[in-house]
Amino acid sequence: METAKYKRVVLKLSGESLAGDQGFGINPEVVEDIAKQIKIVRDHGVDVAVVVGGGNIWRGLAGSAKGMDRATADYMGMLATVMNALALKDALEKQEVDTRVQTAIEMRQVAEPYIRGKAIRHMEKGRVVIFGAGTGNPYFSTDTTAALRAAETEADVILMAKKGTDGIYDSDPNKNPNAKRFDEITYSDILSRGLQVMDSTATSLCMDNKIPLVVFNIDHHENIVKAALGEDIGTTVGGEIA
Repeated sequence: METAKYKRVVLKLSGESLAGDQGFGINPEVVEDIAKQIKIVRDHGVDVAVVVGGGNIWRGLAGSAKGMDRATADYMGMLATVMNALALKDALEKQEVDTRVQTAIEMRQVAEPYIRGKAIRHMEKGRVVIFGAGTGNPYFSTDTTAALRAAETEADVILMAKKGTDGIYDSDPNKNPNAKRFDEITYSDILSRGLQVMDSTATSLCMDNKIPLVVFNIDHHENIVKAALGEDIGTTVGGEIA
């Protein structure tokens, strides 16, 4: 069996990645495929935590833009992430992967409350941990959640699975056919160039805590496995590059 590059990873999934081509809701076949890939990663002895977004169901910013109270809209988005987390948990358990969902907003009937030490113990025992409900606070994205949980659990890397793009470009490749994809880039370059990889809070948190980031295309089958094993796909973000 191929040796994995990382011991512990945080996989960041957008809500849209669970929707597949339908663009909204939860596509069971897509979620099953993601679960199968996570199982392979776990079988390589890698500790796996997952942070999942909720954009396939609800976006807080969209609700706020239409006049809804921003905090209320964001809390609704957090609840959407829990729905996605439970769907992924169900798919993983069907693959016989022991899984726990921990939420930043307490809802004990469906998930454990987030407790850092307990999350780490779960991973050490071979369980996949899915973090739902973001940070539990409005105005923070699930990208920031991924950065925060990676720092708290001492993960080796954040694997950011993007839908429709295979890395970080110097401009929007959908609008500029001459856009250049970076194989490697620094967090400071992302901030200075204003690249929309993750929000500035998440970017700064990763930079300050020296957490590497791999951005790759989830649409390509087995890319989660390839990224976790350290294969050269997508764009790697880290410290200053010589």
